[in-house]
Amino acid sequence: MSVPFDPRPLLEPVSPATARAFRKHLADSGRLPGGSGTAGVIIAIVVIVFVVLVFGGVLSAIVGGLVVAIGTQSGSGAVVSLAPVIPLVILIALAALIPFFVRRQRAAQAAVWYRLDGFARANGMSFEPQRPQPPLPGMIFSQGSGRMASNLVRGDQPRFVEFANYRYTTGSGKNQQTHTWGYVAVHLSTPLPHIVLDALGNNGLFGSNLPVAFDRDQHLSLEGDFDRYFRLYCPRGYERDALYLFTPDIMARFVDNAAALDVEIVDDWLFFYGKRDFSTLDPATWSWLFGAVGAMIDKFAQWERWRDDRLAAPAASGAGAAPGGAAEAATAGPAAAGPGAAAGSAPALPVTPPPGLLRPPPGVAAPGQRLKKSVPWMAVVVVLLIVTVGAIGPVIAFIGGIFAAVR
Repeated sequence: MSVPFDPRPLLEPVSPATARAFRKHLADSGRLPGGSGTAGVIIAIVVIVFVVLVFGGVLSAIVGGLVVAIGTQSGSGAVVSLAPVIPLVILIALAALIPFFVRRQRAAQAAVWYRLDGFARANGMSFEPQRPQPPLPGMIFSQGSGRMASNLVRGDQPRFVEFANYRYTTGSGKNQQTHTWGYVAVHLSTPLPHIVLDALGNNGLFGSNLPVAFDRDQHLSLEGDFDRYFRLYCPRGYERDALYLFTPDIMARFVDNAAALDVEIVDDWLFFYGKRDFSTLDPATWSWLFGAVGAMIDKFAQWERWRDDRLAAPAASGAGAAPGGAAEAATAGPAAAGPGAAAGSAPALPVTPPPGLLRPPPGVAAPGQRLKKSVPWMAVVVVLLIVTVGAIGPVIAFIGGIFAAVR
């Protein structure tokens, strides 16, 4: 039985005491991971220290100068003697604010968790603050390092679905970059071929925003307006299977409800991706995501009837052992068939093959399990252009220096 969509807990006011109590509840129940919120606390401390060192020094210098000026004009030596102490007092006062800001940041994070937990429970789901290294097969989950899913909201009925934010880091040093994604993971009851729908509406200046590129010969053009919204990739040889899965009514649902989302089908999972946080306190975002999943969920049963014909040969050989044995018994004559067998008639099979073996088992043959990746040539060209342009200046200066020396 489905639960009506209820976004009210997302906007519920939360007192600091309630937020602290909920954080303690998460810790006591083992749902608060170690170091949770540490990154935000560290950032807050760094910002505060920077403000203290820069603006605190400037402020103390100004105040100290005013004190000296006032003391000099009034002729009061006691006032002037306080000038060296004032900067230290100001720095200590600013540093004392660090614990306040740390507690404030933790309370704000706990308030977000409290609202998301209430939203999950109101909609028949559950909440988890963080999960490092989520064990999912989608393309974004094997990229970079420091992989972390956060604000996970998941449900089990009518099938498992998980909404979450996701971050990972690539590069190092000055080239380090943190990538932000939102994802929806829906578990299917049977594996399907690896298929990717690259939404054209969210592409950037240099093409797809996906973290990996796929061979162009795996692109399959579909009928109608679908190609205006998505670029579909499927393994070579699985074009007919993709057409079975993406019937006109299913294509229409993707266009109407998920045109801004990248989609990946891999193993027994369906993923929706976006380059933004999904699990937020915005009711409109949740309404959109729930609508996208709800529009597709009644079509998954049709997908789960799909079978890979390439797996039919092994299944057929196992089911054909009994008929082969019966053929040998038929050639042995009436005596071998038993006294109850009529002359010239084929003997009855000792075991009837189960009907399930007459069609391929659930699964995907190896060629359809993963798409072939390609080199993102556009990104390579852009990098080469940047390097070339950056090198032109020094080269011209070097050549100019040589000519100047020759003259």
